[in-house]
Amino acid sequence: MEDPLDAASSRQLPMFILHPRTRLTLQRTVQACSGLLVACVVLVCVFTLSTHTGRTRTKLLVTSHLIDKPSVIDQNRLRPRDVFISVKTTSKFHHTRLPVILKTWYTLAPEEITFFTDQDDEELNAVLGDKLVPTPCPLDHSRHALVCKMQHEFNAFLSTNKKWFCHFDDDQYVNVPALLTKLEEFPVNLPWYLGKPSLDKPLEILDKDSPEFKRMSFWFATGGAGFCLSRSLTAKMSAFAGGRKFISVSEKLRLPDDVTMGYIVAMLADVELTQLDEFHSHLEPLRLVGNLRNQISFSYTVYPEDNNLLDVPGFSHNKDPTRFLSLHCYLFPGTSWCSSN
Repeated sequence: MEDPLDAASSRQLPMFILHPRTRLTLQRTVQACSGLLVACVVLVCVFTLSTHTGRTRTKLLVTSHLIDKPSVIDQNRLRPRDVFISVKTTSKFHHTRLPVILKTWYTLAPEEITFFTDQDDEELNAVLGDKLVPTPCPLDHSRHALVCKMQHEFNAFLSTNKKWFCHFDDDQYVNVPALLTKLEEFPVNLPWYLGKPSLDKPLEILDKDSPEFKRMSFWFATGGAGFCLSRSLTAKMSAFAGGRKFISVSEKLRLPDDVTMGYIVAMLADVELTQLDEFHSHLEPLRLVGNLRNQISFSYTVYPEDNNLLDVPGFSHNKDPTRFLSLHCYLFPGTSWCSSN
C-alpha cells in the first residue's frame, strides 16, 4: 500500500523540476549577482583603505608642518648678536665712566656693544678696536652734540642686519640677559618703541607747521634709562631720521636727542611708546629699586652733597662709588674678581 506522504511527494515533484535552459539562466544570474557582490566588497575595502591612508598622510603632513614650523617663541628667541647696543659717551668721561662698564656689563656681550664718542683715544682703541666710534660731533654736552651722536648711532644700526637697536648712556649698567629676555616678549616684525618716560604725562609742544600753532603731545623714553627700537620701527623711521634727518628734525623743533626720538616715533612714524618699568635712570630714587635680577638698566649720581645709588651689598663705597661692581657680582657671582670682595 502506498504511503500517503510518498504519494504527496510524487504529486509535488513536478513543481521543482526546471527546464534545462531555465536552470542555466538561473545559474548564470546567481553567478553574476555573486560577482557583483564580490566587486562591491572589494570596492568598499579599497575605499576604506584609501580613506585611512589619506587621513594618515594628512596627519603626517600636519604633524610635519607643526614640527618644521617654528613657534612664536622660537621666532622671537634672541641671541646677543641680534641686538645692536650703543653707548653714548664723550672724551671727558673716557677714563672715569667707561672703566667700570668695561669691567662689568661690557663683558657680557663685547661684540655687540659699540661706544660712540667725540674724540679718538689710543688707549681705548687698544681695548675696543672698531667698537669705539669717534664722531665729528662737538666735545661738549650741548643739545647739538647729543643729537649728533644719536644720529650716528641710528645710522650705524641701519647699516646692520640686527633685529633691535638699544641706546644707553655711559653712566648706566645694562643687565644684558634680562634685556634679551624682555625683548623676546615683543615680535620683532612689529614696530616697537620700548623705554621709560621721565615725565608723569605726555610732553606738549607747539606744532610750528600748523597755522594756528596747535599743541601736540606725545610720550618719549628718557635716554638716561635707555630705550630700544625694533627693526620694523626703524624701517618706518628711516625716511624721517636716516642720513642727517634726525639732526634736521631736532634743529627745527629745538628738542634734545631723546625727545626728538620720541617725536619722530610718535608723530611721524605713528607708534606709541611701550613703557617698561625695568628701565631705570638717575631721575628716580635708585635705592628703592628691588628685584635686581629682573631689572634691565641702572644708573647713578655721585655728588658730595647728594648720592643717588642702588642699595646693593658688596664692595665698600670707596672701592665701588657707582655700586656697579657690587651689582655685577650680585648678578653674576661667578665673576673671577668678585672673590676679592
